[in-house]
Amino acid sequence: MLAATSKALFHTLAGIDLLRRVASRYGMAEGSGFARRFIAGETTGEAITVARTLGARGFGVSLDYLGESVATAELADAAARTYIELIRDVVGAGVEPNLSLKLTQLGLDVDRATAIDNLRRVLDASAPHGFFVRIDMENSPYTDATLDVLETVWALGSRHVGTVIQSCLFRSPGDVDRLNGLGARVRLVKGAYREPKAVAHHRKDDVDAAFVTLAERLLDHNPYPAFATHDPAMIAAVQQAAALRQLAKERYEFQMLYGIRRDLQASLLADGYRVRVYVPFGRQWFPYFMRRLGERPANVGFVLRGILRDRDGGV
Repeated sequence: MLAATSKALFHTLAGIDLLRRVASRYGMAEGSGFARRFIAGETTGEAITVARTLGARGFGVSLDYLGESVATAELADAAARTYIELIRDVVGAGVEPNLSLKLTQLGLDVDRATAIDNLRRVLDASAPHGFFVRIDMENSPYTDATLDVLETVWALGSRHVGTVIQSCLFRSPGDVDRLNGLGARVRLVKGAYREPKAVAHHRKDDVDAAFVTLAERLLDHNPYPAFATHDPAMIAAVQQAAALRQLAKERYEFQMLYGIRRDLQASLLADGYRVRVYVPFGRQWFPYFMRRLGERPANVGFVLRGILRDRDGGV
């Protein structure tokens, strides 16, 4: 119940324009912005610098140019062009070729054909360089469309693409089976969106139980599942399930968000597990940032300390 209340609060706060403007002014200030704990930067160059540092330490990375819910074909085209430029920059920098993106950023709210066309542009540009492209899962009204778009590009020959399943949704067992049957790689998450009770679990114990059940299905049938969680109990459950199946650590990976539970990231890496860090960047960082606070209210203390430090420092 507390987790659901927290998500609802930060979802509401994310829609307050004044708060967004204030955060945009101070959150990413060079060297002192409180959001830089969780956001790699506003530019591609900053993101690549972070990705290169993480890669040197042994972490995998996935770069995500933040943005969602664009309302025009022109903005969707601009987002696709940015991703194509990012692909060129990543190749030139020698950073691991792995991207995450949202279909509403590529025009899903304009129409499905626009999103598919823009996604294919990104996939066509990335394929020759060995990229893997993860289609992020947005809130439940987009689940069917996201899976349908994935199946469309898969049928057209794209195999370097996968998506995300949220354990909080009642429908997810069927979706996991659908993706396992397709052979598409899945990232399993608990779910960061505020969902209605009619479609999603709201009790943490229920979300956790669903996560473990889906993790077992993925370990049994998915070609290379990813488990995106900062919850030590969920990580231990995945480790135990993999050990019972005698699966090598190279058969799956853990994924975590940039700036969150760095200690846990380092510990898993030291124990020989594959760990990928999701590296978000771009000017449209505020909605993502608020979802991170809603997921883990302990992060609020860090942000408040950063705001006070900025104020005291005269930023």
